Amino acid sequence: MIAKGLQYEGMFAELYARATGYCKGKGGSMHIADQDLGVLGANGIVGGGIPIAAGAALGLRLKGEKHVAVSFFGDGASNEGAFHEGINIAATWKLPAVFVCENNGFAESTPRADHQAVQDIADRAKAYGMPGIVVDGMEPQAVYEVAGEAIARARKGEGPTLIEAKTMRFLGHYVGDPGTAYGHDKEVGKWLKRDPIITFAEVLVKKKWLGKKSIDAIHAKVNEEMEEAIEFARKSPEPELGDAMTDIYASV
Repeated sequence: MIAKGLQYEGMFAELYARATGYCKGKGGSMHIADQDLGVLGANGIVGGGIPIAAGAALGLRLKGEKHVAVSFFGDGASNEGAFHEGINIAATWKLPAVFVCENNGFAESTPRADHQAVQDIADRAKAYGMPGIVVDGMEPQAVYEVAGEAIARARKGEGPTLIEAKTMRFLGHYVGDPGTAYGHDKEVGKWLKRDPIITFAEVLVKKKWLGKKSIDAIHAKVNEEMEEAIEFARKSPEPELGDAMTDIYASV
């Protein structure tokens, strides 16, 4: 959301279920959207965004636009029928789409090896006649390069790409989930050492693209903006009862 240009204020207001949120407080953490910025919204259905992205990509083609639809999902979602249906039609019609699987090794609390026979989810792309690429999800530069190639390919009319980014979530699947029951806590330690925010900052300093003072200033500025956004959300009004039935049907 932040990468697409959404502002902290509207995002936190949505988390606080306030009227000033991007979805007027009705979406919460899972349904923030802003069509003006190309964010069609997430949803609570596992894998549900994959066929939506395929449909959006078809719409882009019919309208003659050079944009590309991108769908993000986890390793667990790659077992859903929506995954296979969505990427199949996208590959068959060579739609301008990129499907990104953020493989953190756990489908909620189930280790990957317990729900998939394949080691790399990217291998599944071959069955649909599309490229499947594995990338280190903890390396921003590597992800940037792979994504750029996939987007360029889609814009040229060569169809979709399945990108599998190997990564790890640092916290439990939900608030209150310590991950101790299924071994997630044992995996996190080694991955924390490769936190891309930390390691990429080190790269910037090493290449002399940014100095440490500049990086510290960025962190300070972001923290300040977040605190201001949280305060904005806390002080924002709750939705009016009379708005309960607005914005729930699509306009024709």
